[in-house]
Amino acid sequence: MLARTRAVAGRSSALLRASAGRASSEPASGNSVAGAAAIGVAGVAILGAVASCSDDHIPAPDYPFEHKGMLAAFDKAAVRRGYQVYREVCSTCHSVDFLCYRNLVGVIYSEEKMKRHIADIEVEDGPDAEGEMFERPAKLSDPIPRPYANEEAARAANNGALPPDLSMVSKARPQGADYIFALLTGYVDAPEGKTILPGLHYNPYFAGGAIAMEQQLNDGQIDYEDGTPATASQMAKDVAVFLAWASEPESDERKKAGMKWIGCIAIAAAMAGYYKRFRWSPLKTRKIHWTK
Repeated sequence: MLARTRAVAGRSSALLRASAGRASSEPASGNSVAGAAAIGVAGVAILGAVASCSDDHIPAPDYPFEHKGMLAAFDKAAVRRGYQVYREVCSTCHSVDFLCYRNLVGVIYSEEKMKRHIADIEVEDGPDAEGEMFERPAKLSDPIPRPYANEEAARAANNGALPPDLSMVSKARPQGADYIFALLTGYVDAPEGKTILPGLHYNPYFAGGAIAMEQQLNDGQIDYEDGTPATASQMAKDVAVFLAWASEPESDERKKAGMKWIGCIAIAAAMAGYYKRFRWSPLKTRKIHWTK
């Protein structure tokens, strides 16, 4: 963090000196005004791009995810790969309580393949006629099972830390998918002078810098079904896209419906405007002569 601050300060000083130098080369009549304007513009540019030194973490960069555009859709291949990363890596600790298997149909797998995929998964149901809970095969209407039965069991298995539910994490965290990707790929050694307690790990993108979750993604950790090389950054990108999609599975449909509504409203507005002009033009353009 200190090195980053010094680098930013160096760039800031260089930019200010360059601005002042350009201002001094102006004609004498406009020297002071040009110098003040140049320094002001440079100061605004610097302050707009640098975080405060009192911040306890680094804000995530703005990554070019495909789904960010107003008319852009999710990369379904990335969503499928991200689900595989979640299933094989993240689901051992994190739940997605608001996501059911039926939400995955048509995006991750077809209906028939999804039924085969969950055929061996057992979920708890009941009570039965005798008041007892029982296990049964999962159905498409079932939510994806939790890794732990309750919060106490989750804390006991993670040294007191509670793994958050990931259903809405993309909406709950500032910068959404950018934050998730930066967090998963941002593990580094703690800088000199930063004390990390036992059981915690340093990540500059996490608030406070100390996170209980150790680095989870490593190159070649899984084998993608589509043959994509499973680098750590690729897996982080895919699971970030999956979690962004999981927080709003209907996003693409809502965008398409919104465009249809905008088109219909525009046509209706044009028709209303034309009718208004046609209907009222005789009254608004007539000329009245008053005679004795």
